[in-house]
Amino acid sequence: MKFRASFLSLLFLLIIGPSALAQDKGVDTQSQKVREQGNSRSAGVNGGKTDVGTAGSGINFGRGKTPETVILPNPYRLTARRDALTKAITELMRDRKLIVDDAASRPDEGIIVSQPYTFIKGAVITESELNRFTTVETSAARGWTRARYTITAEIQPIDGTSANVSINAKIEGRTDGATGAEWITLMSNGTAEQEFLAALIEHLGLTPVGP
Repeated sequence: MKFRASFLSLLFLLIIGPSALAQDKGVDTQSQKVREQGNSRSAGVNGGKTDVGTAGSGINFGRGKTPETVILPNPYRLTARRDALTKAITELMRDRKLIVDDAASRPDEGIIVSQPYTFIKGAVITESELNRFTTVETSAARGWTRARYTITAEIQPIDGTSANVSINAKIEGRTDGATGAEWITLMSNGTAEQEFLAALIEHLGLTPVGP
C-alpha cells in the first residue's frame, strides 16, 4: 500500500510539474525581456530613456551659451523727448564717472560732450586695454602709458515724441618720451560707442534692439 501511495504521488507530480514550470518560465522570460530592453546600452540607444542621445529629443544645441551681443545702430532711435534724453545722458555720464564739459556742450541744441576720461594707466596694461577701443598698429614702438576717451552725444529730434541719438567717441593714447608726454588721437573701433548706447538704453528701462 505504501508503495502504491508513493507511486501515485510521483505520478501526480510528473503530471502537474511541467505545467507549473512552463508558467514560471514564461513569467521569467517576459520579465527578463523587459529588463533587457530597458537596460540596453549599445551605441546610439538609451533603452527606455528616450530624452537624450540619438534615439531621443534631448540633443541640445545652444542652451547655456552666452547670448550674442546685439549690435546697435548708431544713431539709435528712441521714443522720448529731447529734454528727457538730455537729462538721461547727463545722468548716465555722471554714473559712469564722466564729467560733462559745459564749455563744449550745447544742451539746447541736443549736444552733450564729456571731458576726457582716463580709463587706464600704466605702461604694462595700457596697450591691451587700449586695443579694446582701437587698433594700435605701432604700439610696440610707442610705449603707451595711459589712455582716455571723450564721449559726444547728439540728439536729433524726429517728431515731438521720438529722436535719434548718435554717440561718438574720441580715443587717445599717451606716450611718455624724451620730449615729454604726448596724447595721440586714434580711430575708434566702435566699442566705446556701443557700450554707452547700451547703457543709455538700459538707463531708460528699454531693451536694446539691433538693426
